[in-house]
Amino acid sequence: MPTRQFRTQAIVLSRRDFGEADRLLTLITPAHGKIRAIAKGARKPSAKVSGHVELFARSDCLIHRGRNLDILTQAELIEPYLGLREDLRRGAYANYAAELLDRFTADEEEASGDLFTLLHETLARIAEAADPRLAARFFELQLLDLAGFRPELMECVMSREALRPEPQWFSHEEGGVVSRSAAPLVSARLVEIDYDSLKLLRHLQRSADAWERAGSLIISPGQHSSAERIMLGYIAHLLERKLESVDFIRRLRQFSPGA
Repeated sequence: MPTRQFRTQAIVLSRRDFGEADRLLTLITPAHGKIRAIAKGARKPSAKVSGHVELFARSDCLIHRGRNLDILTQAELIEPYLGLREDLRRGAYANYAAELLDRFTADEEEASGDLFTLLHETLARIAEAADPRLAARFFELQLLDLAGFRPELMECVMSREALRPEPQWFSHEEGGVVSRSAAPLVSARLVEIDYDSLKLLRHLQRSADAWERAGSLIISPGQHSSAERIMLGYIAHLLERKLESVDFIRRLRQFSPGA
């Protein structure tokens, strides 16, 4: 018989008001997967858990299994990732990472230690890195690997031939780069990708255990935009929907072009 109560670290992916004073939290945990839990009275200033279940916070939580929804009975803050709360741009990218992980994971009781660790490390990077946009690209590629949707960037996804150092095509439907010679074989829409942006994505994909190498890169605005266009198009194709956080980032850039 499964235990009715357990203690776990958890990161708050999202939250919304529930009832008169409660909050409904979506949490990612290392051993229990993604769970939804009610934080009773969390909206009251006097609530013991209110400051420990902020958005993106990593906390030590005591969870009680409910019939329909779990109940969060205790929480103690471990890491608030303060940089995300002090900078609107960084907070926007953190929201994107949390929404993306939420969309790629089901509400299931299964171990998700790799996902939990990836999100924890990503939130820390977005909070502190000189280029949070690069941290978001790195997160996308590592998450897609873990979710089983690794894009093919090293060779032509159609012919399996080596790619020449020149502009190439990317197919969302085929899940990777299509060489110029193989492009006529693809009936689906192709998106052009310049070779420098392809090299950037390759580097980020290869550097799963070495953010230090990836994080030190200096990326031009044009290269950022090109890589982002490819990744967001591929992700929207996989999810069959656009992410709300992406629209917010785009609106933010209208007022702050460097975002």
